[in-house]
Amino acid sequence: MVVPPWLSVPPPGYGGLEHVVTGLVDGLVDRGHAVTVFGAGREHGTGAAFVSTVPELQFERLGEALPELAHLARVNHRVHAGDFDVVHDHTTIGPLIAGHRAVPTLATVHGNPVGEYGDVLSETDRGVGLVAVSHAQRRLNPGLPWAGTVHNALDVRGIPHKTAPGQGPVLWLARFSPDKGPDVAIRACRAAGLPLVLAGKCNEPAEHRYYDEVVRPMLGEDVRVVLDADRTEALRLLIETRCLIMPIQWEEPFGMVMVEAMATGTPVVALNRGAVPELVRPGTTGLICEHVDELPGALRAAAGLDSAACVAHVRENFSTERMAAGYEAVYRRFTAGTPQSAAAREPARIPAR
Repeated sequence: MVVPPWLSVPPPGYGGLEHVVTGLVDGLVDRGHAVTVFGAGREHGTGAAFVSTVPELQFERLGEALPELAHLARVNHRVHAGDFDVVHDHTTIGPLIAGHRAVPTLATVHGNPVGEYGDVLSETDRGVGLVAVSHAQRRLNPGLPWAGTVHNALDVRGIPHKTAPGQGPVLWLARFSPDKGPDVAIRACRAAGLPLVLAGKCNEPAEHRYYDEVVRPMLGEDVRVVLDADRTEALRLLIETRCLIMPIQWEEPFGMVMVEAMATGTPVVALNRGAVPELVRPGTTGLICEHVDELPGALRAAAGLDSAACVAHVRENFSTERMAAGYEAVYRRFTAGTPQSAAAREPARIPAR
């Protein structure tokens, strides 16, 4: 299991990819597999073996190409035929150079496979298979060498959940970026007459710039800002809120925060973009809006949704056990050279109940 060199596994705070990989690794170990995680730093918190390619985490160099390239080169020097059955790569550049390995490689695509990232993925080394995290993500670039689709998942052990609808403010929990729509969240909550908590990741230059230029001028007494919340604080905010708002302005490939919210018993109010219809069960675990002007009414109505239904939905559909079983099937099919079946390729949406 190859993770980027930026953060630990699991991360102390923000880091959706690293949280997903932690659950996947432990799920595979629980299923009897011997797993080795290749990462950076000195510590990890999984049940797998750990190999570090560099003593210090490379977060301060996030956005540079060389740290990830050097990390991958060191991984390739340590991966030998006979030691592993399959390499599962979660890095951005990995699919370009994985063909140098003597072991079959699958790479999970964690972003949208279009634009510059799509250009990178279009040069995926021959024999490397890509895994999508949602059917919506895969439909954006169907010509890539997809080997399967497996939804992300959440380890719900130790995650608290409420037993009654939350009575607190609306919560927006994301990174400060126009793609995530914090400005839309502010306007929607004001139209609904509801207070809002903006809990945002804001530690990269682009995030600081967007916050200062767009978000800060919109703030008022009805909006509370929490910057760079750690895991404990994020869960507390999710427990206290009446609902999570997801006014996304792009084709969100997954949206792990929606699963985290529902796991705590918090319903989701979201715009119908990207993978939202694959995650949220309309009228049961949240409300999906086609237009921005529908958000205020949905925010008011969300308090009537059943918290227990939200929790049950995550445990049934987005458990780490289910994710591990899904990847195990992709590993076996890919290493055996068997193409994905037509049934497995068919997009599926969670039906309304």
